[in-house]
Amino acid sequence: MATDIVGQLADSLAKTGVEEGELSYKGQGRKLDDAQSVETMVKEIQDFEGLQALRLEGNTIGVEAAQAIAKALKTKSEFKCCYWSDMFTGRLRSEIPPALNSLGDALMLAGAKLTVLDLSDNAFGPDGVKGIEKLLKSSACYTLQELRLNNCGMGIGGGKILAASLSHCHKKSTAEGAPLSLKVFVAGRNRLENDGATALAQAFQLMGSLEEVHMPQNGINHAGVTALASAMQHNTKLRILNLNDNTFTEKGAIAMARALKHLRSIQVINFGDCLVRPAGATAMAETVSEGLPILKELNLSFGEITEEAALAVAHAVKDKDQLQKLDLNGNYLGDNGCKALKDIMEGMNMGDLLGSLSDDEGEPEEDEDDDDDEDEDDEDEEKDDEEVDEEEIEEEEEEEDEEESSGNKFSTPVCAPRPPDVSSFLSFPSPDKLLKLGAKRAILIEQEVDLTDPTKAAETFLKIASVYKEENIDVKNAVLDSIDALLKKAFSCPTFQGIGFVSALLVLLGLIKSENKVKPVLVVPGHLHVLEHVVQQEYFPKESVAVLEAFMSRNNKTLQSCGNAKNSLLSTLQSVKSKC
Repeated sequence: MATDIVGQLADSLAKTGVEEGELSYKGQGRKLDDAQSVETMVKEIQDFEGLQALRLEGNTIGVEAAQAIAKALKTKSEFKCCYWSDMFTGRLRSEIPPALNSLGDALMLAGAKLTVLDLSDNAFGPDGVKGIEKLLKSSACYTLQELRLNNCGMGIGGGKILAASLSHCHKKSTAEGAPLSLKVFVAGRNRLENDGATALAQAFQLMGSLEEVHMPQNGINHAGVTALASAMQHNTKLRILNLNDNTFTEKGAIAMARALKHLRSIQVINFGDCLVRPAGATAMAETVSEGLPILKELNLSFGEITEEAALAVAHAVKDKDQLQKLDLNGNYLGDNGCKALKDIMEGMNMGDLLGSLSDDEGEPEEDEDDDDDEDEDDEDEEKDDEEVDEEEIEEEEEEEDEEESSGNKFSTPVCAPRPPDVSSFLSFPSPDKLLKLGAKRAILIEQEVDLTDPTKAAETFLKIASVYKEENIDVKNAVLDSIDALLKKAFSCPTFQGIGFVSALLVLLGLIKSENKVKPVLVVPGHLHVLEHVVQQEYFPKESVAVLEAFMSRNNKTLQSCGNAKNSLLSTLQSVKSKC
């Protein structure tokens, strides 16, 4: 009898993943719509004495279910950690704010003192930020140490709301003698752009407590980077700064290099894919040489850095005895520059710390360096013009909406919007940009991309699929129609290698390694939802279904944040395979 009880207890623990003070339903793929669907979960929460953490990742939770869970949390005064990433897959965006409000209200009522709030991979947009606004401003978050909002589609508006909430929280908590001391901030892939980043920079400067900042792929250029640089100077305990895949240019890189001179705790700097250019890299080399005593990783890859600047960076790390990796791949070194860089690193007995140079772009054109400043100024002016134009378009659309509501709809706008920009969408994909390309978006994208190249076709597929929104029918149809048109044409081409497309897709999703060390994308549910649609189409080669099914069946970390989407795709692959 005792053995049976122990066995049952072990099964229960294994099922819920309970650690000390933690109740976990992580990755179980449950569809929780109403109070009845969470009865067992609610009872387990109620019965858990001293509950400190609740893991709901990888399930999908409706409003009624959230309200029932919230009711159970109202008595949990010791609660600290919300691990609630990827828990609204397939939900309407309008469902998310009330669900978050219910949970937040419960935590405030319980008198919880949060240390971790993780809502990554929920794609809830600005409205979702409004759903946690009250919680963030409350005393429940005075103790917050980690805020993780990766891949939530906050946009500029959401970034501003978040910044204002954090500033309010800091002000109120300071007045009570215990200022908010946030340590970890994660908000990659949120389309924050300059305005969102600048607003957050003000909050960061106010707090001055950050140790880790991760804001990759946010469409931030030098204006936003400069604002962040100013804020980082006030966060003297900063250890990790990841701004990968934003557009620094020389202006932003120099500003950031100057800011880093004030910081002595920095261990990891990731400015890869940031277009720091030679002047920016030289400024970084000076900063590294003069300070950063415990630097462990420096990533300046894919930044249009030339040989001289790269060698300056190498010399700068000479006395960094804690260095573990220097990444200068994908720059403009050329064969001689790569050899010189390797020789310098080996001469300092640091050869094994230099990352691969396999993706080096070769030596730049002779006049390229001379044109850098001019190009940068032109780019900045173009971006400024684009921002102004977009603001004008938004204002015109708002005016049209007002006119429609008052019964005075004009047949044509006063000023026609600027033509759609395919390159802008492909550089920084967003649902709005895809919709603005209009009904001929597939044709426009096809003109921009060589679809006969399987790798480029796969890259384009992932960029379009990344903006997929199940709850937004216009965006959903735009994505699926574009993908169908482009892939149907690609697969119908006699020279197109279908297996090459699938292989490139698996590499980019991080499911297999490439000899060329291709950098995988950050996988989002939209990638898998759209792939699930594609494998059911007649144009998709059925022999590739089994290949995808084999890799999707594996336990891979890159897909952990997309539990529901992965399970749905796997089920569809198995179904299609059985019919072949």
